Amino acid sequence: MEFRENEAIYLQIAGYVCEQILLNKWPPGERIPSVRETAVLMQVNPNTVHRGYELLQQRNIINNQRGIGFFASADALDKVITFRKEQFIREELPVFLRNMYLLKIDFEEVQELYKKLIKDHF
Repeated sequence: MEFRENEAIYLQIAGYVCEQILLNKWPPGERIPSVRETAVLMQVNPNTVHRGYELLQQRNIINNQRGIGFFASADALDKVITFRKEQFIREELPVFLRNMYLLKIDFEEVQELYKKLIKDHF
Protein backbone atom coordinates (compact mmCIF):
# COMPACT_ATOMS: atom_id res chain seq x y z
CA MET A 1 0.00 0.00 0.00
CA GLU A 2 1.25 3.44 -0.86
CA PHE A 3 0.63 5.91 1.93
CA ARG A 4 -0.38 9.54 1.49
CA GLU A 5 1.91 12.06 3.12
CA ASN A 6 -0.88 14.34 4.36
CA GLU A 7 -2.44 11.78 6.74
CA ALA A 8 -0.99 9.73 9.58
CA ILE A 9 -0.23 6.13 8.58
CA TYR A 10 -2.27 4.64 11.43
CA LEU A 11 -5.33 6.56 10.18
CA GLN A 12 -4.76 5.22 6.68
CA ILE A 13 -4.53 1.69 8.08
CA ALA A 14 -7.80 2.22 9.96
CA GLY A 15 -9.29 3.46 6.68
CA TYR A 16 -8.02 0.34 4.91
CA VAL A 17 -9.70 -1.91 7.49
CA CYS A 18 -12.93 0.06 7.13
CA GLU A 19 -12.79 -0.31 3.36
CA GLN A 20 -12.33 -4.08 3.64
CA ILE A 21 -15.43 -4.20 5.86
CA LEU A 22 -17.41 -2.02 3.42
CA LEU A 23 -16.38 -4.29 0.53
CA ASN A 24 -17.49 -7.29 2.61
CA LYS A 25 -14.01 -8.82 2.38
CA TRP A 26 -13.99 -8.87 6.19
CA PRO A 27 -17.66 -9.48 7.08
CA PRO A 28 -19.11 -8.66 10.50
CA GLY A 29 -18.27 -11.31 13.07
CA GLU A 30 -15.34 -12.63 11.03
CA ARG A 31 -11.70 -12.63 12.11
CA ILE A 32 -9.55 -9.93 10.55
CA PRO A 33 -5.77 -10.16 10.03
CA SER A 34 -3.65 -9.81 13.15
CA VAL A 35 -1.56 -6.76 13.90
CA ARG A 36 1.55 -8.64 12.77
CA GLU A 37 -0.07 -9.90 9.57
CA THR A 38 -1.24 -6.41 8.67
CA ALA A 39 2.16 -4.92 9.55
CA VAL A 40 3.87 -7.36 7.18
CA LEU A 41 1.28 -6.76 4.44
CA MET A 42 1.63 -2.98 4.69
CA GLN A 43 5.35 -2.98 5.48
CA VAL A 44 4.95 -0.86 8.61
CA ASN A 45 5.82 -1.17 12.27
CA PRO A 46 3.33 -3.34 14.24
CA ASN A 47 2.92 -0.45 16.70
CA THR A 48 1.52 1.68 13.88
CA VAL A 49 -1.03 -1.02 13.01
CA HIS A 50 -1.87 -1.44 16.68
CA ARG A 51 -2.62 2.27 16.93
CA GLY A 52 -5.01 2.03 13.96
CA TYR A 53 -6.68 -1.03 15.45
CA GLU A 54 -7.06 0.79 18.80
CA LEU A 55 -8.89 3.62 17.05
CA LEU A 56 -11.26 1.11 15.45
CA GLN A 57 -11.79 -0.64 18.80
CA GLN A 58 -12.69 2.70 20.42
CA ARG A 59 -15.34 3.14 17.72
CA ASN A 60 -16.56 -0.45 18.26
CA ILE A 61 -15.81 -1.35 14.63
CA ILE A 62 -13.51 -4.20 15.61
CA ASN A 63 -12.99 -6.06 18.86
CA ASN A 64 -10.18 -8.12 20.32
CA GLN A 65 -10.94 -11.57 21.65
CA ARG A 66 -7.94 -12.29 23.85
CA GLY A 67 -5.87 -15.16 22.60
CA ILE A 68 -7.94 -15.52 19.42
CA GLY A 69 -7.49 -12.27 17.52
CA PHE A 70 -9.36 -9.29 16.16
CA PHE A 71 -12.85 -9.55 14.72
CA ALA A 72 -15.15 -7.20 12.84
CA SER A 73 -17.96 -6.37 15.27
CA ALA A 74 -21.48 -7.60 14.58
CA ASP A 75 -22.58 -4.10 13.54
CA ALA A 76 -19.24 -3.14 11.95
CA LEU A 77 -20.80 -2.24 8.61
CA ASP A 78 -23.20 0.29 10.16
CA LYS A 79 -20.44 1.71 12.37
CA VAL A 80 -18.07 2.09 9.41
CA ILE A 81 -20.71 3.79 7.29
CA THR A 82 -21.49 6.24 10.11
CA PHE A 83 -17.80 6.90 10.79
CA ARG A 84 -16.85 7.35 7.12
CA LYS A 85 -19.94 9.45 6.35
CA GLU A 86 -19.15 11.86 9.20
CA GLN A 87 -15.54 12.07 8.05
CA PHE A 88 -16.56 12.66 4.41
CA ILE A 89 -19.07 15.38 5.27
CA ARG A 90 -16.60 17.12 7.58
CA GLU A 91 -13.43 16.88 5.46
CA GLU A 92 -14.08 16.10 1.80
CA LEU A 93 -17.53 17.37 0.90
CA PRO A 94 -16.80 21.08 1.58
CA VAL A 95 -13.80 20.95 -0.78
CA PHE A 96 -15.84 19.08 -3.40
CA LEU A 97 -18.75 21.56 -3.22
CA ARG A 98 -16.39 24.54 -3.35
CA ASN A 99 -14.76 23.13 -6.49
CA MET A 100 -18.17 22.52 -8.04
CA TYR A 101 -19.03 26.16 -7.47
CA LEU A 102 -15.70 27.50 -8.74
CA LEU A 103 -15.72 25.29 -11.84
CA LYS A 104 -19.43 25.87 -12.51
CA ILE A 105 -20.29 22.16 -12.34
CA ASP A 106 -23.97 21.57 -11.70
CA PHE A 107 -25.55 18.74 -9.75
CA GLU A 108 -27.01 17.13 -12.89
CA GLU A 109 -23.52 16.71 -14.35
CA VAL A 110 -22.28 15.17 -11.11
CA GLN A 111 -25.32 12.88 -11.00
CA GLU A 112 -24.60 11.58 -14.50
CA LEU A 113 -20.95 10.96 -13.61
CA TYR A 114 -22.03 9.20 -10.43
CA LYS A 115 -24.43 6.92 -12.32
CA LYS A 116 -21.69 6.05 -14.82
CA LEU A 117 -19.24 5.26 -12.04
CA ILE A 118 -21.74 2.94 -10.34
CA LYS A 119 -22.58 1.22 -13.62
CA ASP A 120 -18.92 0.75 -14.61
CA HIS A 121 -17.55 -0.35 -11.25
CA PHE A 122 -20.36 -1.86 -9.21
